[in-house]
Amino acid sequence: MKEIELKFLVPPAKLDTIKRQTHIKSSVTENLAAYYFDTPDQILAKNGIALRIRKEGSDWVQTIKAKGDGLASRIEHNYKLDGNLTNQKIIQNQLKPDIKIYIDTPIEKIVKKLDINKLNNHLTCQYITDVDRTTRQIKKQWQAIEVAFDTGKVIHGTDNNQIQPLQEAELELLRGQKDFLFETAKVWCKRYKLNLSTITKAERGNLLLAGKQHPNAVKADVKSLEIHKNMSSAQFIRAVTHNCLLQIMPNASAIVAGSKDGNHVHQLRVGIRRLRTALKFFDGFSQNINPDWMPMLKQTFNLLGEYRDRDVLKHKTQPMLEDIGSPHVEWSTNIKVMPINAIQANDFQLTLLELIEFALSDADEEGKSKAAQPKLVKILDKLFNKIATASNHFAELDLEAQHNVRKRLKSLRYICEFVAPIYNKKSTKAFIKYLKPAQNVLGDYNDNIVGYEFYLKRSKVDAQALFAVGWFLAQEQQSAVICANSLKTVKNAPKFW
Repeated sequence: MKEIELKFLVPPAKLDTIKRQTHIKSSVTENLAAYYFDTPDQILAKNGIALRIRKEGSDWVQTIKAKGDGLASRIEHNYKLDGNLTNQKIIQNQLKPDIKIYIDTPIEKIVKKLDINKLNNHLTCQYITDVDRTTRQIKKQWQAIEVAFDTGKVIHGTDNNQIQPLQEAELELLRGQKDFLFETAKVWCKRYKLNLSTITKAERGNLLLAGKQHPNAVKADVKSLEIHKNMSSAQFIRAVTHNCLLQIMPNASAIVAGSKDGNHVHQLRVGIRRLRTALKFFDGFSQNINPDWMPMLKQTFNLLGEYRDRDVLKHKTQPMLEDIGSPHVEWSTNIKVMPINAIQANDFQLTLLELIEFALSDADEEGKSKAAQPKLVKILDKLFNKIATASNHFAELDLEAQHNVRKRLKSLRYICEFVAPIYNKKSTKAFIKYLKPAQNVLGDYNDNIVGYEFYLKRSKVDAQALFAVGWFLAQEQQSAVICANSLKTVKNAPKFW
């Protein structure tokens, strides 16, 4: 079966309110003690699988979960165990799941690529979750959603002193349409300022084992694009949006959980930029695209930009300058908007909910939609021709026009990656290979321009920044010529469409 739910982190200021909203007369509170199992080399975790044995009321249940759509649903299989036997195994410290129960069940295909006998022999308890869960239901006619508020801890499987606190809210669709789930989620998100999170309890446990607070930043995974040649336009834009969200959501989740890692910010901005590209160039592919999404995504992207620019200055630009003799320039000044504030913004969270709902919606409900491929040819031609024209006189363009060329080049690469499954894989890969060097050169050029502007502003209060100002000015013309030459290479790239 598929479990469809949305997970949220609750801001500290709203914890008491959420507790009141879940602790009503009809609510139920129970302790859920769960033992999570894996091999010492974490074979299950590496395959996106979580395996646990959990006390649910008076029952012991073995549950396996696997990746679903990556946003709101996961594949889940529950198996009720013999209670007396399970309690006895716990007392004897011999508790262990049995993978063989999945043979001849729908879940078998998930574990069949793994060696079942080997798994059974090497499974050990990796970590434990001890959670107090309060649940209530929200009903609308025949439809029902379970709202759960969990508070507790994750405990290392072999060291009880290693503990991570856990606090989250979940909205799970028990029966009914997904529309009802998202409708309810938007109300709760707006009212209680909830923050979407894709980090599961199993992931929290694996982070504890690794001694990490947050997962690694997630890059775009174009290999997971579920796109085929005969897709309608409405299906295509949903698949692309879904793929962008698979990059956006994990990085946004890490940031709202407290990560200050510049890599999370960078990859989140890349994901947002990819999504903005899709919504801009494929805006006519669906009648359900909300025009309010674009300005909200742009605003968040820009708010994250200052932190990203400062991170590049601190870890890339300043060390490079010091290597060629620049005095040290301090960049510890306050940033106006921290990434966590930008991501926690209620309007952005509501936009994410709407985008997830759109990505998971049925394209066929829009009626018959024209095939995507003919439209894609026109989009690619127009964008490629603009870049080719600009390559003839890039060095003479003003900074804004040069920046627009760089943005078009990025858009062209993203679109090529989106449409690659529709065309010949070898041809698209060869074309993208032509784009990457130019994109890297223009990226460095843009970093230099940003650096110049930052150091120029800093030089008004710190004379040590003047070295950098002079160096960037000296590089400007030569860098522009290098960019122009790299763009001419793109102009000669063999088109695949």
